[in-house]
Amino acid sequence: QVQLVESGGGLVQPGGSLRLSCVASGFSLDFKSIGWFRRAPGKAREGVACINNRGGQLLYADSVKGRFTISRDGAENALYLDMNSLKPEDTAVYFCAADRDGRSEVCSAREYDYWGQGTQVTVSS
Repeated sequence: QVQLVESGGGLVQPGGSLRLSCVASGFSLDFKSIGWFRRAPGKAREGVACINNRGGQLLYADSVKGRFTISRDGAENALYLDMNSLKPEDTAVYFCAADRDGRSEVCSAREYDYWGQGTQVTVSS
């Protein structure tokens, strides 16, 4: 059974940090493009950070560049999102995702096939 499970969300004050984790089971994240996406209330789902399988390119949304870092751990079959200097506008449900064949080269939700259930991140004082 293919499964992605996120953890690490929560309530944090502006300027704070969180680390999101996503562990895959039932399939390997090796040779897959992987990423983090988010959906804020009233907004469409957007790509936050992705790692392309081809070339290992890191892609970040402009709104998170310099603050968020995506990484992967092959041994743990996991990916992570380190979020620093959090802002209220970062409040959203965050999802991890992987594509099926490693061909995705853009951080766009339509390119991804496997999804986690999401974890809530709330940035508020």
